[in-house]
Amino acid sequence: MAQVQRMSRLMVKTLRDDPADAETLNHKLLVRAGYVRRTAAGIWTWLPLGKKVYENVARVVREEMDAIGGQEVLLPALLPKEPYEASGRYEEYGDLLFRLKDRKGSDYLLGPTHEEIFTQVVKDQCASYKDLPVILYQIQTKYRDEARPRAGVLRGREFQMKDSYSFDTTDEGLAESYALHRAAYQRIFERLGLDYRIVSAISGAMGGSASEEFLAPAAAGEDTFVDCPACDYAANTEAVTFALKPVEGAEHPAAQELDTPDTPTIETLAEHLGVPASATLKNLLVKVDGEIVAVGVPGDREVDLGKLAEHLAPAEVELVTAEDFADRPDLVRGYVGPQGLKVRYLADPRVAPGTAWITGANKPDTHAKDVVCGRDFEVDQYLDVVVVEEGDPCPACGAGLKIGRAIEIGHIFQLGRKYADTFQLDVLGQNGKPVRVTMGSYGIGVSRAVAALVEQSADDKGLCWPKEVAPADVHVVAAGKAVQTELALDVAEKLNAAGVRVLVDDRAGVSPGVKFTDAELIGIPQILVAGRRSAEGVLELKDRRTGEREELTVAEAIARLSA
Repeated sequence: MAQVQRMSRLMVKTLRDDPADAETLNHKLLVRAGYVRRTAAGIWTWLPLGKKVYENVARVVREEMDAIGGQEVLLPALLPKEPYEASGRYEEYGDLLFRLKDRKGSDYLLGPTHEEIFTQVVKDQCASYKDLPVILYQIQTKYRDEARPRAGVLRGREFQMKDSYSFDTTDEGLAESYALHRAAYQRIFERLGLDYRIVSAISGAMGGSASEEFLAPAAAGEDTFVDCPACDYAANTEAVTFALKPVEGAEHPAAQELDTPDTPTIETLAEHLGVPASATLKNLLVKVDGEIVAVGVPGDREVDLGKLAEHLAPAEVELVTAEDFADRPDLVRGYVGPQGLKVRYLADPRVAPGTAWITGANKPDTHAKDVVCGRDFEVDQYLDVVVVEEGDPCPACGAGLKIGRAIEIGHIFQLGRKYADTFQLDVLGQNGKPVRVTMGSYGIGVSRAVAALVEQSADDKGLCWPKEVAPADVHVVAAGKAVQTELALDVAEKLNAAGVRVLVDDRAGVSPGVKFTDAELIGIPQILVAGRRSAEGVLELKDRRTGEREELTVAEAIARLSA
């Protein structure tokens, strides 16, 4: 039987004021309530109460992973670079990787994620189709050298993550493993008490044919997602796709050039010509793996560089510089148009065949009007790359989309054979011939889930944990007098014997007001106070979330809380 947690002996120090550098609720409250302590930028120590919450989240994850047949392993965090070189991710991760050398000068890295290593493990351990399917998972610390760690434990340089991987011999088997994980994730987040959305996502550098994110709506979230109020469509903004709708039958006069001095921006051009920005075509020049590429979007929209990078991953995307123009006299800064352009031209689907635009004429101080897509210029590739705006049409039903902020708490991918091809992961099939294995990758941010719970459930008094993850079921508070402390300790022991997890505030010399404030700050679901009626054996039970109170005898309190 676990011992009663006594605050007189517990390493917990609460603070009245928010940390000076705190921007988000989880940063403020987890520090103030004594759950975590900052060790360095993006690096956190989990103190006793915080470790209990973290372990409770991990327990729920383990139980649901085990329920779908997952087998837990633990891979090293210190990894050789060669597997990541083979997959190309040693370079793709760039500055996000922590790189180091051992005393012999060999190159290593701290694991950001483990697709490569899991693939090698299965290659070593599985030789036949009879060994598959298999689901392996671990809960482990990951490392990424974030340029600007922020938001408490939400975005750190090291973080705790559950990553699992499925290995199947057929695409149908992969689809089944993916569905198992998807359902398990729904059960996990429902048990944790998280409000979440499942949204379509882009696989990006991970590769694969299907990808969905689990997002917890929260103001502190770094992800932006869209939600349709009229149907069940939801997606990360980077995954929203606008359908290509060619304009048929429209007649346009021949393109003609316009004298437009000092109009290098859409705003100056629209004002000069007296037209809406939506009538103009904006052409952004970027470099894709060093090659200059033009991206065309309507003039009233902005290019989402993150979305563009996701579409073109693993290629590196960056904006052109003044030096790039110096080497290309055919590219006139501020007056670029797609007609006659000698670079690859990408465009948003809104720049559809048959649409006419006012755009640059590739001459200084000159634009052209009635430039028609499909007649005067061609699009090499269509990519939905504009920043999504509130009210954009839903791709499923056409209703106006709503935009929200959210925390990514899970991500699932159908990887396919990307890593199996890299490491030649084959097993002997039923016909005696080698079969290339297909994979899925599935992540849950365990430490991020803790932060998301704070962001969604905290109130103006402090933390407010769901019972499944709280560090205790009940917080017994002794108001201060000897008879109150004696009753509090007695009921705490009886509750503990009945299987209830108890934290008891038995601190001497601490005022009742401070104890009550700390109880609300710490956020355990039920607060049981040994107060003014302690001599009669009567306690007050308060629900932390609703604030409802009632008086109970010791027997009634034990029966209620152990039910």
